[in-house]
Amino acid sequence: MIESVELQWLLSFKAVYEALSFKCAAQKLQMPTSNVSRHVALLEQALNLRLLERTTRKMTPTAAGEKLYHGIAPITLALDDLLEEVCLDGDSLAGHLKLIMPDLSFLADIVAEFCLQNPRIKLSCDTQLNPTEGLLEGFDLVLRFGRGQLEDSGWVAKEVMRWPSCIVVAPQLMARHPMPQTVEELSKAPCITSLSVLQGMPWNFQNGRTIQVVSSYKVNSGQMAKAAALRGLGFAILPIHACETEIEQGSLIKVELDCIPEDLVLYALYSGRKYPLAKVKAFLAHLEKRVRSIVSP
Repeated sequence: MIESVELQWLLSFKAVYEALSFKCAAQKLQMPTSNVSRHVALLEQALNLRLLERTTRKMTPTAAGEKLYHGIAPITLALDDLLEEVCLDGDSLAGHLKLIMPDLSFLADIVAEFCLQNPRIKLSCDTQLNPTEGLLEGFDLVLRFGRGQLEDSGWVAKEVMRWPSCIVVAPQLMARHPMPQTVEELSKAPCITSLSVLQGMPWNFQNGRTIQVVSSYKVNSGQMAKAAALRGLGFAILPIHACETEIEQGSLIKVELDCIPEDLVLYALYSGRKYPLAKVKAFLAHLEKRVRSIVSP
């Protein structure tokens, strides 16, 4: 039967199954939606069964569709890994590197430099601060910030960069709110938090301590959090290097509590396969080398 089924039909079906949308699958595969729809229809015709139930409102896989997907997913993944490996030509990397990472200038420079050094690498990069778990599928590497212990997942997490952090507050806020001495007192103060990561809560401190904070100002930007702190909108956790000048100038005050905030850590997450792909290993090596040059005096 395999001779009557084309590989592209299976790849189109796999993409549609994962997205539950012909349009989204077509965007991922970079081909017209009509082609993807035709591939799935031809596959169903060749197998003489329905793989996806389609209505005007939603799409759901049939039992046969679920069985086929779970059967071909590991096979296509292994085949993709094999093709990536055989594309190696001496020291020249080739293949499609798919990344998710924060939109930061130093990371943008590192990625561009890597692609310049490896012209046979094709890059697709989505910039997000906190991608959802389902979105990670289909990407080779995810760069993500975290404080404290990461949630369990099937991904391998490698620490890339670490920034010691502190709590800061503007002097004008101290005129309206007493300086907290403990993390419990801080929990009653107005705070500036992140928007997407657990709605900015809880705040994690060393020794496993956490607190829920009061926040009416939530942002997904360190620059916006710092700007808000400078204007007295709340207490903020910032990397020390990002607010040293303001602390020295007195426009921000470092808050000394009975516990130190967890460091801000940039993690690289990649699939927990038997071995990482050559392109992933090469990019991680490049990333670590460039990061060392940034943090070294």
